[in-house]
Amino acid sequence: MSEAKYFDEMLNADGSVREPYRILGEWLDGQPKQALKQLSQDAETIFRRLGITFAVYGSNESTERLIPFDVIPRVIAAQEWRRLEKGIEQRVKALNMFLWDLYHGQDIIRAGRVPEKLIIQNEAFCPQMMGLNPPKGIYSHIIGVDIVRTGPDDFYVLEDNLRTPSGVSYMLEDREAMMHLVPDLFHKLKVAPVETYPENLRRTMESVAPDNCTGNPNLVVLTPGIYNSAYFEHSFLADQMGATLCEGQDLFVDGGKVYMRTTLGPQRVDVIYRRIDDDYIDPLTFKADSMLGVAGLFDAYRAGNVTLINAPGTGIADDKAVYTYLPQIIEFYLGEKPILKNVPTYNCTSDSERAYVLENLEHLVVKEVHGSGGYGMLVGPASTKKQRTEFSEKIKARPDNYIVQPTLALSTCPTFVSKGIAPRHVDLRPFVLVGDKIRITPGGLTRVALKQGSLVVNSSQGGGTKDTWVLEE
Repeated sequence: MSEAKYFDEMLNADGSVREPYRILGEWLDGQPKQALKQLSQDAETIFRRLGITFAVYGSNESTERLIPFDVIPRVIAAQEWRRLEKGIEQRVKALNMFLWDLYHGQDIIRAGRVPEKLIIQNEAFCPQMMGLNPPKGIYSHIIGVDIVRTGPDDFYVLEDNLRTPSGVSYMLEDREAMMHLVPDLFHKLKVAPVETYPENLRRTMESVAPDNCTGNPNLVVLTPGIYNSAYFEHSFLADQMGATLCEGQDLFVDGGKVYMRTTLGPQRVDVIYRRIDDDYIDPLTFKADSMLGVAGLFDAYRAGNVTLINAPGTGIADDKAVYTYLPQIIEFYLGEKPILKNVPTYNCTSDSERAYVLENLEHLVVKEVHGSGGYGMLVGPASTKKQRTEFSEKIKARPDNYIVQPTLALSTCPTFVSKGIAPRHVDLRPFVLVGDKIRITPGGLTRVALKQGSLVVNSSQGGGTKDTWVLEE
């Protein structure tokens, strides 16, 4: 598929500039290539000074890398964002209602809308959560929704991230860098702010503190430690919202309550934003050999003495096989049609659909049900015959372990590359906070596939990021 067949977010088919990009287009016309190159170098200097890196597991190169940053922002018009915002809010409401139902009456299963086997036999389902009532009935407080665009009015949700979505620190630092690098552009455009996210995160955490919390809730960010790929983000968010960054060894449970070790003695902990996977948060309840969690933490949570953000067991709602049922889930709980569309998805456990998939792998995208970060994935048009043969065998052996989707024509945005400005494919991860209210940060993290023709935007696979500018009215 040629670049011309993709929706260009900046240019109309006749080469004229779309209205949301008009001022940015005029600014770009006045920038020589050397000026943009200098801006890119200045941005890299900023990020190196801040130490914004991510780890690449299984790489032969240095394990710590800077995420490439593109200095040309992505622009989203106010009316486009309003529609996205409504669709995202609808989705996160339905997902939290779905989680409450799964861990209580399971009405949606009894109504035959979602297969029981898909839930009960799913490794992301957490039986220990049955009957547990989290504060305000909220299971997933921090959600990242991955969205792609294929036309002027066509937006699709690729996946929902309800466990421990990452990337918000890049959104915040991208904006800070751009405000430093191109203040003149911000004066010309009214761009919605994103810098309120840490304060909104704090408010969200405080709003779901346990009922027996007295005074200001004590908030902590629980990290696996410095070797985790997102450690920069853990420390950044703790610092930005004035919470304490802790590892499992810094916390202990006594009398059903969680305490933090300090030089002034133990301090009660009320809310934990945990960046540790379910299996590792408590060796007494989950993996017994976990060195990352806190013994007795889950019992303290069940007793209502501490809030975990996000709750254990939320992964069942962002499971890629469950994703295919999201339209039915929204309709079941809200009585509404989805505002944002799902990507059409083939079910490999169906004989007829599996046969079609195996015949057409070169045109399709295959994803592991529990895969993430671009790993365990086949992009058919960019794959080799050997890779397709390997995936064909994998699908035959474990059809329930894969979902398959058509290759979407991801929209492109102008991007500064070595040859100058060129279109590159992008997606968008808006970040949502759910507590006393739903707070959606305008824009989010735009990820860009820097390789020409590539549709894979993940940083672990060579993608970069852009600042996302939502224009205010």
